Amino acid sequence: MIDSWAWVEFFAGTPKGELVRSYVMNEDQEIIISSINLAEIYRIALDRFGEAAAEKRRRAMTSRCYLIPVDEEIAIMGARFRHERDWGLGDALIYATAIREGARVLTGEPHFKGLNDVIFIGD
Repeated sequence: MIDSWAWVEFFAGTPKGELVRSYVMNEDQEIIISSINLAEIYRIALDRFGEAAAEKRRRAMTSRCYLIPVDEEIAIMGARFRHERDWGLGDALIYATAIREGARVLTGEPHFKGLNDVIFIGD
């Protein structure tokens, strides 16, 4: 699973984004995203660049990744992670999605650092 933090870096073309690109371009790797990731990246692009850029990012994400919606099971798991870890609800839902789907999270978001199910690429 590619987290929103990683997508921001990817679309910005930063050095960390180039590392994310290596995962995105690896056709042997199945990649998932949460509907929360899509909403976060779409909103960021709308705010910074406008609707055309938001749509371009949406198409890039959904053409390469399996989009996993937040269903009842993920919602409950996310609420529990939010309660136990005091994270934002978005990150808790993203992490719950990854756990339920048996995926690891590619991110640089500091509160994910050190978790077994995380590929941490931040500082």
